[in-house]
Amino acid sequence: MSLTVSDRLLERARRGEVPEDDFVACVRESLPYAWEVISGVAARSRETGDGFADNRVPPPDETSRGQLLRALASDAMRGALERHFGVRLAFQNCHRVAAFVPDAPGHAERYAAFVSPRGQLLNQSPDLVDC
Repeated sequence: MSLTVSDRLLERARRGEVPEDDFVACVRESLPYAWEVISGVAARSRETGDGFADNRVPPPDETSRGQLLRALASDAMRGALERHFGVRLAFQNCHRVAAFVPDAPGHAERYAAFVSPRGQLLNQSPDLVDC
């Protein structure tokens, strides 16, 4: 399972829409490693002058790697995290998460370069073949 959902939250979902704050809290509690990495790059992206920060540290284990993959592969989770932190997220390989501040100067160009085929190819390493 991607998320550990409380009975109360599941019942709310069955009855109708779930407040996004409740969903974000579920993601934070279910995927603590992913939350740590994403919240970290989001905070650092706001502190830098160029509105960009990334994580280049591989996860410590497969459980952590799986958390990042699940959080960023889900449109619902990724979108909620982007709205919560006010950033645009991007992902390369199995661990390179980047956050871009949408209103930062040069955002569009920086984001386009990161998610381009060239950006992906330049981020390759023999160490990452099986990540």
